[in-house]
Amino acid sequence: MTRTDTLLRNCTIIDCVADAPIGTGAIWVRDGRIQHSGTEANVRPGAPEGIDEIDLAGAYVMPGLVNMHTHFSLALPGTGGDRTRALGPHALALYMAAGAHETLRSGVTAVRCVAERDHAEFALRDAIAAGQVPGPRIFTAGQALVCTGGHGHEGSDTVECDGADGFRRGVRAQIKAGADLIKVMISGGIAGRHEAIDTRQLTRDEMAAVIETAHDWGRKVTAHAGPAPVIDEAVRLGLDCVEHGYELTGPVAELMAEYGTHLVPTLVVTRCGEFFDELGVPRWMQQRSLDAGPRHEQSYKLALAAGVPVMLGSDMPPFWHFEGTSATVRELEHMAGFGLTPLAALRAATAIPARWLGADDDFGTVQAGRYADLIAMDEDPSRDVSALRTLRWVMKDGQVVRDDKRGL
Repeated sequence: MTRTDTLLRNCTIIDCVADAPIGTGAIWVRDGRIQHSGTEANVRPGAPEGIDEIDLAGAYVMPGLVNMHTHFSLALPGTGGDRTRALGPHALALYMAAGAHETLRSGVTAVRCVAERDHAEFALRDAIAAGQVPGPRIFTAGQALVCTGGHGHEGSDTVECDGADGFRRGVRAQIKAGADLIKVMISGGIAGRHEAIDTRQLTRDEMAAVIETAHDWGRKVTAHAGPAPVIDEAVRLGLDCVEHGYELTGPVAELMAEYGTHLVPTLVVTRCGEFFDELGVPRWMQQRSLDAGPRHEQSYKLALAAGVPVMLGSDMPPFWHFEGTSATVRELEHMAGFGLTPLAALRAATAIPARWLGADDDFGTVQAGRYADLIAMDEDPSRDVSALRTLRWVMKDGQVVRDDKRGL
């Protein structure tokens, strides 16, 4: 088999491992994976003669972003959601594929889907992996598990279950379909008309059944969760990740840190009135979302103070143009603005999610052996994550999928 070698040069590397960027950098890519990275003086001597070179013109290069809370088939209440819900299965597949393509071009090279309609993302995941359509690497929970009438029960991106046995069957059904992880709704949320954010929706036995069954099958569990008491209980049962965490307390945050439970805060969802207006989201939902913003911020800061590992997740389409950038970058700006250092924020968007997914040998850092899933920008994101607004180049599997200077 003919090997394909490329040398990326004239760049500064932020590998999301070291505490400082690597200047005068170069990255040798072979067959879609990083062979060697570092200073050009160290990398070039080992590269083959006549290697193809890409001059990055002084750009800052880092691993592609990993968005840990995505819904390619998102259908919120309102006119925008109505249009998505009206799509037939074939139109839905095309709609989701288009979103995946835009997500990749926005610099997000891996995503975690946490509830999609009709298992459509399984075919999309496989098509992307086979190189048939462009998009990020997909890790998915399939359909989220909810109690009867629970959060998100209205759509085909969830499955209603009741009782411990019912939730065990729900877990097994998602794994049978090919789920990489399990998502469960253990409390109310912003989008539920007949619930509150702090409405408890599962019994202890039901939560235990989900977590135990998933772990028996080698799958992690993430939970849509707002209130501290139910999060406390789920963490003690072995929950791996909390989505949102709107109403954490100091003691619960400390418990999460002790147990290694991660948090995907999705800060942007309580400060996105412009997005809601664009989708025609009803006023009651907008009000609930925006009113939750101050408490949401406080919860996030408590998590940081306690040492909870946090990860990037937008809960908006990752590529969505929002407040002058993508929803993904805007979320990362909030994460940094409310307390993370720029470098810690970059790790929360790359290395830490990859490790949670069990894929840190494949992506999340600029290191030998990892896939060449890389992004480049004109300014230094290790100083200010808003530098990601200058992103102009994306590579996945060693193939350039966006290059603004070349019009690609």
